[in-house]
Amino acid sequence: MPEYLTPGVYVEEFDSGSVPLEGASTSTAGFIGLAERGPSKGMPELVTGFHDFRRIYGSYLSKAKWEEFRFLAYAVENFFLNGGSRAYIMRVVPENAAPAANFDTKLEDDKLPETLLVEAKNEGVWGNQIQVIVRPDSKAKSAIKAVVDAAAFKYQLKNSSGFNAGDIVLFEGVDGAEPITIVSVQDDVIQLSAALPDSPVDEALPPTKVLKTCEFSVAVKSGDEVEFYEQVSLNREAPNHVDKLLAKSNLIYVKDNFPTFDPAKPLHPYSVVSDGKDAKEKDTTFAISLTGGSDGSYESIKADPKRYTGVDDSDPSKRTGLQAFLNNEVVSIMAVPGVTDKNVQVDLVAHCEKTRNRVAILDVPLELVKPDDILTKHRDLFDTSFAAMYGPWLQVFDPLDKRNIFIPPSGSVAGIYARSDSTRGVSKAPANEVVRGCTGLSTYYNNGAQDILNPKGVNLIRSFPGQGIRVWGARTLSSNGLWKYVNVRRLFIFVEESIRRGTNWIVFEPNDEPLWARVQRTIDVFLTGVWRSGALMGASPAEAYYIKIGRATMTQDDIDNGRLICEIGISPTKPAEFVIFRFTQKTNDAQ
Repeated sequence: MPEYLTPGVYVEEFDSGSVPLEGASTSTAGFIGLAERGPSKGMPELVTGFHDFRRIYGSYLSKAKWEEFRFLAYAVENFFLNGGSRAYIMRVVPENAAPAANFDTKLEDDKLPETLLVEAKNEGVWGNQIQVIVRPDSKAKSAIKAVVDAAAFKYQLKNSSGFNAGDIVLFEGVDGAEPITIVSVQDDVIQLSAALPDSPVDEALPPTKVLKTCEFSVAVKSGDEVEFYEQVSLNREAPNHVDKLLAKSNLIYVKDNFPTFDPAKPLHPYSVVSDGKDAKEKDTTFAISLTGGSDGSYESIKADPKRYTGVDDSDPSKRTGLQAFLNNEVVSIMAVPGVTDKNVQVDLVAHCEKTRNRVAILDVPLELVKPDDILTKHRDLFDTSFAAMYGPWLQVFDPLDKRNIFIPPSGSVAGIYARSDSTRGVSKAPANEVVRGCTGLSTYYNNGAQDILNPKGVNLIRSFPGQGIRVWGARTLSSNGLWKYVNVRRLFIFVEESIRRGTNWIVFEPNDEPLWARVQRTIDVFLTGVWRSGALMGASPAEAYYIKIGRATMTQDDIDNGRLICEIGISPTKPAEFVIFRFTQKTNDAQ
């Protein structure tokens, strides 16, 4: 109860009605595969179009180098072409891939060169093309107004703005001047680590003897992408220190690996890239070259397909492959395009079953054509409602090789899932939908082949005269008849995730009848909307679903141990998979 200690009138607000539930997204895809460039550790990157993918991950990979592992870019392109709008990408790299750098990346930390270390943001030969251009720069310059204490190296500046303790400065206008460190700054008086040359005061206009800070500018170029950083410093306490300023680069990592700073012998900033040239030379441009970048090899990824499964780590920033999606609650469709290795697909299915909020789209291997081979050599490995299998492969034009090729269907099918969700809703089976961008199939199946494959949950893509190429199946890989349709599993994911995310407010509320009634009203309003959208069977809400919460679902022990248990049953719509019209002759009986 609130405290009322002072007499008066108090106005209070309280919640009593249902809390609106927002429907969870079901159209965001997650893809895993090889790419030219892009991050291979940490959280997957969101892309909202193929232009986004190309900016972050590069373009198509060649068949000659990567064979069956090259299809990520094609799958993502066809995902967006077929109606997808959001996808998360996780790049996989072979074990022998390496980033380009200006040092040997295999060295231990204590053996790295004492210099400015520059490394491409991620693995690949793309990093060998990065250009890092460094030019002298300065953020502050001032003439000396007076010598305050020559023995203590204290001087008064005409303007101390921009001068900070730890900055490296150079006295211009005097031959042989060496870099000096600022020890402290107080008002316009600075203390240096060494004395300035005799007669530092210059009252001429404009002065020829000036004290200036020594910074440098950095331009990083990769193709059409250019990053520019001004007034970069080696002062480790400054906000513009090279490590801090270039941490936001999308192209390179930079580390100041110079030895412990000695104010008495400061390094001239230009010397970090001077390669023995005169570090004090004005308007000199230096270049840092990156070498050693490698994409890795086909043999390496072929021998270790578990690179797709990835490494789970308590630190999400170190996760790779499939494991990087563990904390991603947005993705609801998963695919590893073109990779039909049994171990990879089994791990993908296990991931979806573990998270229980997404389904896997599996590609039938290109080399399996006969229905019996598809069943015995591949399909029979799975029994799950969290995956669906599609074949054959799709014929598309390859912009890289300038010819028609066959690509795995998973990217296009994921786009069709998203398209169907946005136009008809998640309860509509994502089948009898045209595959966009497809000009042919690797194999043309007839009704006889589908009679064998469809009951086993292999969804065929077929060509029909005058109707184009269409997805002609909507089954999961489950042997349980209750879960044999893709839309049923995905509808349950939608309902479960929507209720889970929308009822977080319940936690730590008093577990009593008012709360139970409010929870029931909240879920009832949501499920009524789902029923009205046509996702649930029944002429009325009472026929479409039920909600039980209270003493019928909880014992006193449950309540004492903080458990609120709500039982929900829904009646999903099923697709009209077999449309049967029965005909007979209508005869006029003799009167």
